[in-house]
Amino acid sequence: MSALRWGVLGTGWVAHMMTADLVANGFTVAAVGSRSQASADAFAAEFGIPTAHSSYQALVADPGIDVVYVTSPNPFHFPHAALALDAGKHVLLEKPFTVTGRAAEELVRSAAEKNLVLLEAMWTRFVPHMVRVREVIAAGMLGEVRTLIADHSQTLPSDPHHRLNDLALAGGALLDLGIYPVSFAVELFGEPREVRALGTKTDTGVDRQTSILLGFSHGQQAVLQCALDTEGPNTASILGTQGWIAIDSVWHDASTFTVFNTEGEVLERFTEPVNGRGMHYQAVELELLVAAGRTTSDIMPLDQTMTVMKTLDEIRRQIGLEFPSDVDH
Repeated sequence: MSALRWGVLGTGWVAHMMTADLVANGFTVAAVGSRSQASADAFAAEFGIPTAHSSYQALVADPGIDVVYVTSPNPFHFPHAALALDAGKHVLLEKPFTVTGRAAEELVRSAAEKNLVLLEAMWTRFVPHMVRVREVIAAGMLGEVRTLIADHSQTLPSDPHHRLNDLALAGGALLDLGIYPVSFAVELFGEPREVRALGTKTDTGVDRQTSILLGFSHGQQAVLQCALDTEGPNTASILGTQGWIAIDSVWHDASTFTVFNTEGEVLERFTEPVNGRGMHYQAVELELLVAAGRTTSDIMPLDQTMTVMKTLDEIRRQIGLEFPSDVDH
């Protein structure tokens, strides 16, 4: 049962998907905020939300909400999360957490000072198949885990004015798509010891395709790929000395997987369904943290969030991907 009252900051596509899952799974969505009253009213009507605010400032100041889900465009994640924290609200912050590692550190420091929950909305970590993947690995079914191979490639809008193709909005494949496999690698192996990346840009200057190799302190490796103008398998494989896991498409959504031993025999087939898209599981985690008086998650800890952002900084440096918002943080 939901104990907290949620406010949704932003009314875009991701906000629609998340709010649909929250409502379908019994969460209390008490308010929405947008830059215009008309947009807020339309969103509130669609989901039966009682309060619609015409500004983000009014949303975070609303005494009728306890937690803010921030889902504005990438460069605004930092200021909007800071706005909510300064208003004393817990925050579930969409990925990319920020645009730079420096901004991530500043937010984490602010949340700690205020004793508030700040959780990255890397929803993939919380869906049932990923919970079971962690259990399989912890049980030693794969032996020593050595390699992650993961793809996240889609055919996304080609309109040069779309946010994904706009440098000013920190667009491109890496921050919206590549962050999923990078975060997965950090979850499995920790902080990369070595980063190598190649990228190709669109005419608007964002990366349309980026390939990444990560090396880790105990010899593990991750082979990662993302692209915004080509469809890919969108699968992931985890290879170990005694077996491997094949996660089906789309691996970063609520998905299914198979565990094999080294002879190719099936040890387990996971097919647990979810209600909706599965984005609500991260909200469950945030509410559990608040109820337990804790401020950081074991599943998506803030130190890993900062490691992911610093790794993305290095990848961007290597492929020459700079955003106007970089100068702010």
